[in-house]
Amino acid sequence: MKIIADSSSTRTEWSLVDGGTIVEHAFTEGLNPFFQSRREISHSVRLELPEAFFKRRWDHVHFYGAGCTNVEKKKIVSASLIAQFKTPVTVESDLLGAARGLFIHQSGIACILGTGSNSCLYDGQSITKNVRSLGFILGDEGSGAALGRHFTSDCMKDLAPKEIADEFFDKFKVTTDDIMDAVYTSAFPNRSLSTFSFFLSEHLDNDYVYNLVYNEIMLFFRRNLAQYEYKDYPVCFVGSIACIYSDVLKTVASNFGVEIKKIVRASMPGMVEYHAQE
Repeated sequence: MKIIADSSSTRTEWSLVDGGTIVEHAFTEGLNPFFQSRREISHSVRLELPEAFFKRRWDHVHFYGAGCTNVEKKKIVSASLIAQFKTPVTVESDLLGAARGLFIHQSGIACILGTGSNSCLYDGQSITKNVRSLGFILGDEGSGAALGRHFTSDCMKDLAPKEIADEFFDKFKVTTDDIMDAVYTSAFPNRSLSTFSFFLSEHLDNDYVYNLVYNEIMLFFRRNLAQYEYKDYPVCFVGSIACIYSDVLKTVASNFGVEIKKIVRASMPGMVEYHAQE
């Protein structure tokens, strides 16, 4: 039996797996070594996971996480998990998890559109090419954080339609100062921005909102997908933003000359199948 975890910056999905069957399933907060220390990650895992995940030593823990992009960040997460589970741990990026979840052992271009965004060319086992995500300040095009950043900036600069901006401030009960604090002083500014972005899904019939979402997703295609031989491989998407704005995503893809094979909210079912085959 093994544990498989899929972690974004917003939440972590955990599955205790016996072969190809999920025995226990749970969600905790997102874990990201760029924003959390080893101690904070350990604390979150121990307090938020059900006791069933700690009943005994499992064969292995496979953790796929946002921010697990280099050896040092992987070590932070690995040490935290070993301390809690007392069992061998393998830490990989959430992008590799997404690719394995979307394609199992087939090749293709895997794309994440969630709190953040990312993409890669996958050969059925590992990532062979990756256009850097760069995070919500320098990249993350098409993500919830990017949509939230663009929209809240427009609201505070009086560039968004007044009726849309007024409804947003009223619904979230925030002021411009609150938004500034959430972005510049909170531990997870990308989470806050992504949360704000969900407001847009309720107003896609407004031209301003639709164009904002369309153009941001188009940026993902132009600045990321265009750097792959995207016409030679199947293209799949995973993530909350990909699902919520799936109609806009399909329109952008069609206008870009891309046929999307699959759009799913989570990678876990495919990841379980991948490790069952392994």
